[in-house]
Amino acid sequence: MQKPKTAAEVQAMRDGGKILATILRDLRAQAKPGVSEKELDAWVDAEIKKYGAIATYKTDEVNFPAAICISTNDQIVHSIPSDYVLQAGDVVGFDLVIEYKGMKTDSAFTMVIGEKPNGAQKHLLQATERSLYAGIDAIKGPVRIGDISAAIEQVLKTAKLGIVRELVGHGIGHEMHDGIEIPNYGKKGKGGLLTPGDTIAIEPMATLGGERIRIEDDKWTISTWDGSLAAHFEHTVLITEDGAEILTAL
Repeated sequence: MQKPKTAAEVQAMRDGGKILATILRDLRAQAKPGVSEKELDAWVDAEIKKYGAIATYKTDEVNFPAAICISTNDQIVHSIPSDYVLQAGDVVGFDLVIEYKGMKTDSAFTMVIGEKPNGAQKHLLQATERSLYAGIDAIKGPVRIGDISAAIEQVLKTAKLGIVRELVGHGIGHEMHDGIEIPNYGKKGKGGLLTPGDTIAIEPMATLGGERIRIEDDKWTISTWDGSLAAHFEHTVLITEDGAEILTAL
């Protein structure tokens, strides 16, 4: 069960979600060849402050050493921004959590730097993003977690992508992770029941290779075991009486 939210707290998540979506939208224009990951992190950190929000990753709740996770090529998630300078053709995922008026929202996207995705890259990004929206579309009101998970899994399986099973979506709101887990695989009709007012982060992660992952020496960065490219898309959504409201979209 998720801690109930007041109407004001839900509105704070809507407002924070719009700020988060705006920052990620504008980040796309900043992420270009010749820019380093650390430079992008500094830009995001300044934007968060400009909007009067807080970079959740840098708080005591998480203690991550940056404002945003920037995961490049075979890195899946939780990568610490480095001095690496982005190159045309790099596949880069950006994952950001902010706090606004005491409430957290979480969103992520993956893009190809400096050029339009094509071939296997395009397939990876399009199918992973499509699986996110399939999970959201599975919410018709009160919903079993397995209904969301099965919808995501179906898209990724059909696309013949590796499903990252050890990392999952989660409940979010008062805390970044509140104990609810939303796997990217599962069976319809199974799992806990989500009800109107619940807020969750749905975040499929997929690879062009296998499903195994490895944690790098920095203890944060999670990469594909086989070195294959990875993608990650995420939205924070509110369960409503008859569906889902995406809180991190413009």
